[in-house]
Amino acid sequence: MTSIFEQALGAAEFARLHPEVRRRFSVGLGSGTACVGRGTMDRVWHRRGFVRPFLALGGSRNILVPEAGRDVPFTIENFPYRDSYGRETVTFVRTFRFPRRVRRFDATMVHSPERGCIVDYLGTHQHLASDLHLEADEEGALVIRSGQHRFREGPVDVRVPELLAGDAVVRESYDGKARRFRIQVRVSNRRFGPLFGYEGSFAAEYADVTERGVRAGLRPLREEARA
Repeated sequence: MTSIFEQALGAAEFARLHPEVRRRFSVGLGSGTACVGRGTMDRVWHRRGFVRPFLALGGSRNILVPEAGRDVPFTIENFPYRDSYGRETVTFVRTFRFPRRVRRFDATMVHSPERGCIVDYLGTHQHLASDLHLEADEEGALVIRSGQHRFREGPVDVRVPELLAGDAVVRESYDGKARRFRIQVRVSNRRFGPLFGYEGSFAAEYADVTERGVRAGLRPLREEARA
C-alpha cells in the first residue's frame, strides 16, 4: 500500500523527490512508519493589524499561530491511523515553543480520489477543509499549494470566499550537508497579500507505528466525514 502522498502525486512524480523527502512522505499504514521532526524555526511571522484577531480566533482551535518570533523550537508529528470513517489519515501536528507560550497548529490529511488531491482538515475540530495540490520541483523538494477551502459545522457546508481565504504554499526540501529538512510556509490572501508564515529546519526520526501507535492528543476532537 502506497502512502497517501504518493497516491496524490503519482508514482512518477513521487520518484522525482529527493530520497529523504520520499522517505518522510512515505509515512503511512502501508509502511508502518511515523515521523517526528525536531528543530528550530528561524522565523515565525504574521501580518499586523486586522489579521491578528483572526489568528487569535484560529489559535483557539489550533489553526495557524498568533505569535511571532525568531529561533523558535519546533516539533512536527506525522502519525498515520485509520479514522472513524475508515480513511487512512496522517497527522500534521506542529508545536511552536515561544518564550511565553506553546502553540500548536494541527492538521490531519487524507487522500480523496473523488477530489483528486489531498484534503487537509485544519484544527482540533476539522471545521476547515482545504484541497492540497502536490508537486516535485527541480531540486527534489515537495511543493504543496492549497486550493479550495470549505467550512463545515453541522448542516453548514460552505465554500470560503476568496476574499477571506488564505492561500498556502509549502516547500519542504532536504539539505544533505546539514542532514536536516528545510521548510518554508507562506499563507497569503489574494487581495491583502502575505498573512502568516514560518521557515526553518529540523531533523527527522522514524518510528514503527504498529508498535507505538498514535500518541495521545494528536487526533482531532471531532472528525468530519465530508471531503
